[in-house]
Amino acid sequence: MGFRSDLAVEQINTHNLPEGVHMKTRGKAFSITEIIIDDDSHKDTLGKTKGRYITLESGSLSRFNDNYEEMAEELSAEISRLIPEGEIFVAGLGNRDITPDAMGPLSAEKVLATRHLKSEFDSEEEKFLMNLRPVSSLAGGVLGQTGIETAELICAVCRNIKPSAIIAVDALACSDVSRLGTTIQISDSGISPGSGVSNSRKELSEATMGIPVIAVGVPTVVDMHTIVRSLAGIELPDDTPNMIVTPRDIDRLTERASQLISLGINMALQPELTFQEIQGLF
Repeated sequence: MGFRSDLAVEQINTHNLPEGVHMKTRGKAFSITEIIIDDDSHKDTLGKTKGRYITLESGSLSRFNDNYEEMAEELSAEISRLIPEGEIFVAGLGNRDITPDAMGPLSAEKVLATRHLKSEFDSEEEKFLMNLRPVSSLAGGVLGQTGIETAELICAVCRNIKPSAIIAVDALACSDVSRLGTTIQISDSGISPGSGVSNSRKELSEATMGIPVIAVGVPTVVDMHTIVRSLAGIELPDDTPNMIVTPRDIDRLTERASQLISLGINMALQPELTFQEIQGLF
């Protein structure tokens, strides 16, 4: 039985990379690892499709860090490398009512929505607002709340507003408990909502949406089998009951991580605004 993780750095042996898989490291405020997969030939063995997987690791994502502004700038720079020009749609995936799954909705609600400004403001004093990149955001809930697949909802919205790309924010699963609420993964390969907890829904990717899909996520859960295997090196029988485990301070971790994610997205999408200006809006 394999371990469960959404993080490329946990699924791929970074000390012995297979052919067609490359790795780069960088970062100051974060320890940043970028894994580049050239094609889909390793999909079955690595669990990852062609694309770039950028992992930003820190001891904490709290705004009380001395280098919080540098963290936001590095996160913003990594997101900026993946997004095209034009209007962007930010989708917050997950269930707001379940704390470990609220990362997407909490992040999306703090994204600066600007798509409507050109039609609302036209005076010279408000001209700077019209120069902001058009951005829209939505946290539409999950299938059990709406009866609508997340991908169906996002696809319907995109048919009307026609963005140039989607940024999808979601909670992830990891295998190393130290990464809970402290690690961010960014990818240009899209995302399958719920895959980390064996509830995979329809994929959100350029192949299914017709436009680039940049996935941003933070791990908030580990499954029990993975914890036992990781900490004790024991293989559990397949019929052993499993459960999803989350930290007791998950509400604090989720709030802090979502705030940093939304700050990084806002800075990437609106480079005309400073860190202080964006932080002051929320």
